[in-house]
Amino acid sequence: MYAVISPEEIKLPAGSVIRLPGTWQEYQALCDRRGDGSIPRIKYHSGEVWLMSPLPKHGRDAHLIAAIITTLLDNQEQEYDAFTPVTMQLPEESGIEPDYCFYIDHWQAVSGKERIDWRNDPPPDLVLEIDVTSYSDVQDYLPYRVPEVWLFRQQQLLIYQLQGDEYEVKSQSLYFPELNLADIVARCLEIAYQRNTSAAIRHLRQQ
Repeated sequence: MYAVISPEEIKLPAGSVIRLPGTWQEYQALCDRRGDGSIPRIKYHSGEVWLMSPLPKHGRDAHLIAAIITTLLDNQEQEYDAFTPVTMQLPEESGIEPDYCFYIDHWQAVSGKERIDWRNDPPPDLVLEIDVTSYSDVQDYLPYRVPEVWLFRQQQLLIYQLQGDEYEVKSQSLYFPELNLADIVARCLEIAYQRNTSAAIRHLRQQ
């Protein structure tokens, strides 16, 4: 299958990434052309438009790690809100579509809202990105000032936290400071790949 990007249609082979020079208006036109679907993923930054068609592994890993996050939050009796799919946009500056967004400290600020104003509402407290195709970049979240970004790449969980005007890798999460998340995610992935996601989450709940 060949990639097709035209005024009439957008088609990308699974696992492909396309990077094009483009304006904000061209990025918006591509988003409109895609319609209400979430594939391909589209992002905009610094005069470039990126398109990515995820592999099945992408969605499976995203669902599993998001389920780990919600299970841990529930175990802490922590209130939160979660969104997927979601498009974060700052006109003329940035457009990004994370795999999952979590409002933890600021869930009340977006409670009941049908739309989020990314210039005035608080950003998500935690964003999850799965990178199977070298599409994801933690720097995409700098314009939004997201406090923490989890990037899962090459079967490794990287926890980035905003420090001033840059992201730094940390060993612990702001929201689960007592937990060894790398080990938790690795064990759940092992169970999920040997059996399924539900078995992995049941195991986590029993710990």
